[in-house]
Amino acid sequence: MPAGLIVGHRGFVVLAGWVLGVALQLQQPALWAGPVYAALLLVGVVGVLMLFRRRAIGSLPPAIVLAAALLTGAMVGAGLTGARAVLFVADALDPTLQGIDVEITGRIASLPQRGAQGERFEFVVESATHASEAVSLPPRLQLGWYGGVGALPEVGAWQLSAGSPGLRAGERWRFTVRLRSPHGNANPHGFDRERWLWERGIQATGYVRSGPRDPAPRRLGATLRHPLDTLRQTVSERIEARVADDPRSAGVLAALVVGEQSAIDRADWDLFRTTGVAHLMSISGLHVTLFAWLATALVGVLWRRLAHRWPQALLAVPTPWAAGMGGVALATAYALFSGWGVPAQRTVLMLAVVVGLRLGVRHWPWPMVWLLAMAVVLLLDPWALMQAGFWLSFVAVGILFATDPGRRRRAPHGEEGDPQAWLWRGVRAMQGLVREQGVVTVALAPLTLLLFGQFSVVGLLANLVAIPWVTLLVTPLALLGVLVPPLWEVAGWAVQGLSLCLQWLAQWSWAALFRPVAPWPLALAAVAGGVLLVLRLPWAVRLAGPLLVWPALLYMPPRPAIGEFDLLALDVGQGSAVLLRTARHSLLYDTGPRYGPQPDAADAGDRVVLPVLRALGERLGAVVVSHRDSDHAGGAASVQAAQPQARWLSSFDTDPARRCVAGQRWQWDGVDFEVLHPQPGDYADDGTARLASNAMSCVLRVSSGAHSAWLGGDIDATREVRLALARPDERATVLLAPHHGSRTSSSPVLLNTLQPRWVLVQSGYRNRFGHPAPAVLERYAQRGIRWVNSPECGAATWNSARPDAVVCQREVYRRYWHAMPNE
Repeated sequence: MPAGLIVGHRGFVVLAGWVLGVALQLQQPALWAGPVYAALLLVGVVGVLMLFRRRAIGSLPPAIVLAAALLTGAMVGAGLTGARAVLFVADALDPTLQGIDVEITGRIASLPQRGAQGERFEFVVESATHASEAVSLPPRLQLGWYGGVGALPEVGAWQLSAGSPGLRAGERWRFTVRLRSPHGNANPHGFDRERWLWERGIQATGYVRSGPRDPAPRRLGATLRHPLDTLRQTVSERIEARVADDPRSAGVLAALVVGEQSAIDRADWDLFRTTGVAHLMSISGLHVTLFAWLATALVGVLWRRLAHRWPQALLAVPTPWAAGMGGVALATAYALFSGWGVPAQRTVLMLAVVVGLRLGVRHWPWPMVWLLAMAVVLLLDPWALMQAGFWLSFVAVGILFATDPGRRRRAPHGEEGDPQAWLWRGVRAMQGLVREQGVVTVALAPLTLLLFGQFSVVGLLANLVAIPWVTLLVTPLALLGVLVPPLWEVAGWAVQGLSLCLQWLAQWSWAALFRPVAPWPLALAAVAGGVLLVLRLPWAVRLAGPLLVWPALLYMPPRPAIGEFDLLALDVGQGSAVLLRTARHSLLYDTGPRYGPQPDAADAGDRVVLPVLRALGERLGAVVVSHRDSDHAGGAASVQAAQPQARWLSSFDTDPARRCVAGQRWQWDGVDFEVLHPQPGDYADDGTARLASNAMSCVLRVSSGAHSAWLGGDIDATREVRLALARPDERATVLLAPHHGSRTSSSPVLLNTLQPRWVLVQSGYRNRFGHPAPAVLERYAQRGIRWVNSPECGAATWNSARPDAVVCQREVYRRYWHAMPNE
């Protein structure tokens, strides 16, 4: 291969290596020392510079040159990303400052997100003190200010607090706060909150102390340090006020104008995902492209008019240059104003490259433009590679590039106002829309199933309606509303009309396809199959695509053998939810907490339990809710709505057929299920409980014969002793820690009787109750009982076929941004 041709390919291969290096570094369970990354970066940069010297590669075999380009690019990508991570970790929160009062002064650096409980916002720290002594804190925090009598989401505590007066981006405040290191729930296929916080530069979370005995928060004044966020908040509030009679439509408009996706109602997000139009309800590449096209045209017209008054301007900067650069600049401003998400970044970068090439009368192959935009996005934010939106955005654009026919049929010649010419353009535009949407829908279906476990069957039809409606009507009206506020009302009516159409589509029983998440080899093969199916290749080759997709569609996660069962104790925070599976059946014990005192507050059933059930392809046969406390029954409504076929048992249902009563037994696939408590006499004649809520907890025993599990909810020591004395020969291989390891449970009598090998504790990170209690852990240690706690373990999996092992999700999927045990 001639050296010149190799030189022509080296840039592409170096960029590919860069992306590969970033991807490999993001798989590290722990960071290396800083000098290691510095050495990688230095060697990689030197290698890349050598590759760009024609003399250095002239005598080398082409394969060696391309391999060296890939390797050096990977070294630069991994080295730079690792070095940035090491520097970021250096500013982590001092563990000794967790859970104590710290007085901080700084600025609100984001749009405050308002909810029923209060406000959540990002805060840039200027100074911090504890006990009148200066302390060092991470530069950026995420804080909550919660008012009234309610549960503090950060700690699960209940207290009386003064509500926020209404915070504004850019304001300086002095707060007394309590902080903790970033921590989130760790579940199979679950949301990685710790990575999300890391990517946003947040190294501590906490809440404002505003109780009667706390120092009052003090506003120190406004600043001009965050003008963009201040403007975004102002526009968002004006939209909310203007469309006050329809807050759900106002939320969609705020998302389209300023990128405030949290303003969209959860029910609307479910609707948009079911119908496959969720990508339109945020600032997408399509929106930015349309804005850039309009901005380019407007700048071109204005620049030509300016030339009549000031001819020198046209001579200094020709109209194509002014229009191109002005369009990209305004598109960049719009993308920044709307939150600078990955799709917006990708579009702006691609527009900049394309405009630059056109102005320079050059042409690059589309893979080079595509890969350059990807590399620059990862240069700005390497951890964006872990976002689902990153892959959906770049894969969709890559597919459109690869499948573009490269030749557009020209419209018939005619006058500009010729109806026939306009009709032809309209037909061609509609044909292009249908073709592109069909291509993207088919190609992205396997990737969507991989990332979300669902695919919208009605997505093609919904997008054919929603894309022109949102892009050509709703979004322009919403943007023009910044200048002419009454247009927001019109845009709100347009959103309502679209919602009615989407609701009609979502009601179809087959509107969305849910499948278990396939392993990576099958998933990657399916993604390749979807891409292959739409490429412009001979049909004999393209028909191989379905063969690659089919294994992922048929995949079902492995289940226990007949006569065996497994147990998955989910990580739901301060609460409980346990999935039990046999060969062909599954049971959910408790549904997790509700994250707030309001009836419509978010709950673990919707956020944790249901995503896991869908990812595993589970259809529940039964649900047992131990007792009515919200940390065990908070997610019941969400689970019941999504799994209506399941049989329900609880200790607080007025229907006798739905009560758990000692003596109830059934067998699934050779595995015995038995309810041990409460007794029939513990219920009054009208079905109400005669005992306290905790004491009424449904106790469930599951046995495969050789091994068993004992789940007791929040049962107290008195009931534990009675059950142990009534069945002195009872044994359990694994015990779900009663009452989250409270000192009022896990009595010595119960432990001596059951003699468990493992205890699984479900508790919240740094919870105010002190669960699990040190005295209880000492009891476990004295008896040689091994135990795991969900904050350090994440979701815990135990299998009766392998009774000596408990698998922790945090160990299976550990990354360096995750909290370390006992941190």
